[in-house]
Amino acid sequence: MNICIIGASGYSGVELIKILAAHSAVNLKYVTSRSLAGQSVAEQVPQLSHALKDLKFIASDLNKLPALDADIFFLALPHGVASTYAEVLVKAGKKVIDLSADFRLNSAETYKEYYGQEHPNKELLANSVYVIPELTPKEKWHNQNLIACPGCYPTSIIVPLYPLLKEKVIPSNGIIANSYSGISGAGKKVEKTYMYCERDGSATAYGIPKHRHLSEIEEQLSDANGNELLIQFNPHLAPMKRGILTTITLPSLPNTSEKMLLSILNKYYDDKPFVNILAKGKFPDTNHVVGTNRIDISLNYDPRTKNIIINSAEDNLLKGASGQAVQIMNLLIGCKETEGLIA
Repeated sequence: MNICIIGASGYSGVELIKILAAHSAVNLKYVTSRSLAGQSVAEQVPQLSHALKDLKFIASDLNKLPALDADIFFLALPHGVASTYAEVLVKAGKKVIDLSADFRLNSAETYKEYYGQEHPNKELLANSVYVIPELTPKEKWHNQNLIACPGCYPTSIIVPLYPLLKEKVIPSNGIIANSYSGISGAGKKVEKTYMYCERDGSATAYGIPKHRHLSEIEEQLSDANGNELLIQFNPHLAPMKRGILTTITLPSLPNTSEKMLLSILNKYYDDKPFVNILAKGKFPDTNHVVGTNRIDISLNYDPRTKNIIINSAEDNLLKGASGQAVQIMNLLIGCKETEGLIA
């Protein structure tokens, strides 16, 4: 299959280039960028200069993109922009995997509340599907032309909580999630907040109390539990380039145990190559997952406070973005789920 990446010059776009250039089942034929059109991809991604000698960035021309000889389009674009491209491509019968937030929510009203603007294409939103590859049944999305890829923070929270809320073995209230993200999660921005001298050796909270990703987290977990959930989500910028570490604290229910909760997580994820439930006494570490498409999870019960503590770690640019998008593509086209990805 021929692949096109639209918006390939950002962090997520470059990661897509790296993965798909080495993917045995697809051909990375086109990459677009408004700022780099006409330039050699090998010069901009020198790690792959030996493999991409003839590939050049092309302009992101909406009038020309549907005519490209490409079967699947990845959108690595900002929210509000991606929907414009998605509309044109879906109308042309193309498969689209969107890494932006434009189609992650079921509700246009919730989108407006959290993103501060009307949803750019409500009709297309109704015909899209949100996919967490380990959790979303294949029959719901295998024939869809527009797939929304989960956000980075939500992946770190939804993956460990979804099975427990679905099985109703944890309470649906009192959940607190503290997350720490590498600076690359903000994208390529020339702003003081994200400069090396400002961030090195410094951590800070931000986006509290209503970070945009909270809408996605609550919507998906409410769907899992069958009840409307409210989550306390506290995101932080950490002094590292990439990775997300999340700590989730919640009260336990009577007649539940650490062993029971772990058995449920293992039941859901035992055959999932990119979800790793750690043994007792081990904790997720961003250094162990950066560069992989894996999410590591630990669960512990504190008998003193009677709280459950869940930890997770992932690479925000891979399992939190581009790697997960390729994982979805692998399942979509029927090749090995792990193809091109490191577990």
